[in-house]
Amino acid sequence: MLFPPQTRELQLDEKWAFVLKKQDHCDLENPDDHAAGDCWDHVAFDPEHRLVLGVVFGKRSGTKILTLLKQVNEQLEGRVPRLVTSDEFSAYATVLKLVWPEAAAGKPDLRCTHRERTCLERPGPDAGLNYATVCKERKDGRVVSVTTTVVCGTAQSVAEALEASKASKTINTSFVERHNGTDRHHNARKARRTYRFSKDWEIHEAVGYFTMYSYNFCWAVRTLAEPVEARKCPGHKHRPRTPSMAAGLTDHVWPLKEWLERPVAGISN
Repeated sequence: MLFPPQTRELQLDEKWAFVLKKQDHCDLENPDDHAAGDCWDHVAFDPEHRLVLGVVFGKRSGTKILTLLKQVNEQLEGRVPRLVTSDEFSAYATVLKLVWPEAAAGKPDLRCTHRERTCLERPGPDAGLNYATVCKERKDGRVVSVTTTVVCGTAQSVAEALEASKASKTINTSFVERHNGTDRHHNARKARRTYRFSKDWEIHEAVGYFTMYSYNFCWAVRTLAEPVEARKCPGHKHRPRTPSMAAGLTDHVWPLKEWLERPVAGISN
């Protein structure tokens, strides 16, 4: 496996689910209800490679987002994504400035790369943090208007980041929202209007991690397939690819057995 992933963009979102009972039926004075009610997936998604970079489960809060983005920063080894988008949840702007303070201030990003032990100054849109929000106005359950706002960076730097993007031409959160639908399909506990909801908080988190991260290595995404020459792969016009393959982390689709049996770093048998 090669590391870190070739992530250049981030889309952030929160996906609602609940455990045991709806939040309206929870008693805040009852300790037993502290592990019940709303349980949000705080997700960091790479739209170019369809890769789930991280997920943190819990009540919707800035603290969970801080935990999530610290994980993302560690995975990217301090590299600043050239474009970050989210909804208008105010905690994102605050946390992004805590995680990448110099980039948020517009200073050049000086770092030592993982493979090259020389410090590089990264010019262009990557030199600072470009962060924009998306606000969707709905009427009768349908989106009637979309408003975008540049929070960090400038309109010009965001436009340059979009021009360099292989996924997006406009400011959007469409890719992470599409993945939310895929995850609800994979994980019946999160399906809307269902009797199959989780009854235990820890089990809910465990199944959530299982579906999110096995998707990265074991699920071949149709839109990531790449053309192949007929002589190299008779009978096949396209080579299936998973998000991890697209992000440069592996070179093949992992069977679920391989993913489950791979040792976890830092954990001994």
